[in-house]
Amino acid sequence: MIKLSRPLFAAVALAAVLSGCASGAKYSEMASSIPTLKADEGRIYFFRSSSMMGAAIQPEIRLNDKVVGKSQPGGFFYVDRPAGQYSAASSTETEKTLSFSLDAGETKYVRTAVSFGVLAGRINPTLETPELASKELPSLSFTGEATAAK
Repeated sequence: MIKLSRPLFAAVALAAVLSGCASGAKYSEMASSIPTLKADEGRIYFFRSSSMMGAAIQPEIRLNDKVVGKSQPGGFFYVDRPAGQYSAASSTETEKTLSFSLDAGETKYVRTAVSFGVLAGRINPTLETPELASKELPSLSFTGEATAAK
């Protein structure tokens, strides 16, 4: 019975991990269709590298306490917001936050990455440079919907 359970468990675990990976259009395929910013808004990209480490951990991402998407391996999404102060947060066993200001016409890149926790992995949001983000985004899949400022 134990011999049968191990392969079955491995197959179920693999299916769960693979089903959670981002599967939308690649950034490189849709970049030209992303709308231009309104004059009084900035854009925030949230992205996560493709990695099997912590692939099952996909918490919601909140921006100023409103859910704007999920941190999914190999995925990205963006939101357009008015200039101002923002706090991006994700929660697993603990909440991790990132505070930053956004200017009109500015684009910020927020990387979400898995780190080890006591009971589960944690998703840490950090600001990324445009240079590094622009190298990684083309291979990532779109996981959200363009959202207008609210």
